[in-house]
Amino acid sequence: MSSVLEKVKFDPEGFLVDPMTWTREIGEAIAKREGMQLNARHWVVINFAREYFTQNGESPTPRNITKNTDVTTKELYELFPGGPAKLAAKLAGLHKPTGCI
Repeated sequence: MSSVLEKVKFDPEGFLVDPMTWTREIGEAIAKREGMQLNARHWVVINFAREYFTQNGESPTPRNITKNTDVTTKELYELFPGGPAKLAAKLAGLHKPTGCI
C-alpha cells in the first residue's frame, strides 16, 4: 500500500473514515490501489463529488453527477465501472453513498 494511504484511516470497505483528511494525492493513491489511472474526466467527477459533499453532507448519486456536470451516464459508467457512485465516492474520499450495497 502507498505510504500516503498508511497515514489515513479507512473503513472495512475501503472508504475514508474522515473525508476532511482527503487530498488529491490520497485520491490518486486510492485509484492506484483500485487498479485505475485517473484522467481529467475522472477529476471532473471527483471534484464535483467533493464540492457536492461540502454543500450537502453526503455523496452525490449518479443522477446528481450527470445533471450537474458534462459527464453523461454512459461515460460515468465507463470511468467508474461496477458502480459509479460508490467508486467515485471512494476516490473522492467520501463515505459510501446511501443506498449503495
